[in-house]
Amino acid sequence: MKVDLHVHTHESDGLLSVEEVVNLARANNVQILAITDHESTEAIAKAEILAKGLNIEIIPGVELLTSYRGHEVHLLGYFNNVNHPVLQARLKEIRQQRTALAHEMVGCLKRGGIPLEWQEVAQEVGAGGAVTKGHIMRAIYHRVNGNSSKNWREIAAYFRPGGVAYLPYLKHTFEDAVDLIFGCGGLPVVAHPGLLYDTKMIFPLLAYRPIGLEVYYGYWESQATLIKYYAQIADKFAILATGGSDYHGPSGLIQLGQMDVPLEGTRKLQAYLSM
Repeated sequence: MKVDLHVHTHESDGLLSVEEVVNLARANNVQILAITDHESTEAIAKAEILAKGLNIEIIPGVELLTSYRGHEVHLLGYFNNVNHPVLQARLKEIRQQRTALAHEMVGCLKRGGIPLEWQEVAQEVGAGGAVTKGHIMRAIYHRVNGNSSKNWREIAAYFRPGGVAYLPYLKHTFEDAVDLIFGCGGLPVVAHPGLLYDTKMIFPLLAYRPIGLEVYYGYWESQATLIKYYAQIADKFAILATGGSDYHGPSGLIQLGQMDVPLEGTRKLQAYLSM
């Protein structure tokens, strides 16, 4: 059974609509799918309706940008029901904060000699979700594509530590985010630990409260080695292991349903959420 527990739609920074994502999951034989848009759960109700006739189980989710010791940490939250008023109020607040931060990033780019207008970024936003650096990166790429030698790696460097537009979002701590997810009936899972600023941070993160770890992930070098490494960490320090494609659209290196995610962790997740 194919599983993908990390997928984005145009309700955040994905390129495809909810309908396109669900249909692609069906075409790729994915039978358990989690929609995990950034700070938004708007896609989930529609996905659940569409999936009913396609033999696809939907696990409602969200991806939160959090901070820990001054560095960004991505946290996935999985739920049985995402309509908790506390969760929705906090998500709305974070979307507003992240959009304001995106405005500051565009200003930094312009001052750094990289011409970009906010209207160009807004054209990359498909719905009412937060405007993020992912949208800004696409706007830069579309501006220079065909007229510049800049590639995605060079563009991404603008937003990493030391880059001209590096402005980490620090208004939602990891601990508060974990508590929020638990308090609203969900289960937190640390996303793509191999992409942490300091990979040793995974140990105090997992020690805060009993949570899960995303192990089966493709966007890091030495994929097989790191999956084995994080599987061992999850076995010792996490309550379950998940995985997914982190799918944002057809141009990504990892396609929807491509990661081999063991069913065991997914069933543990579903059992936890059904309690």
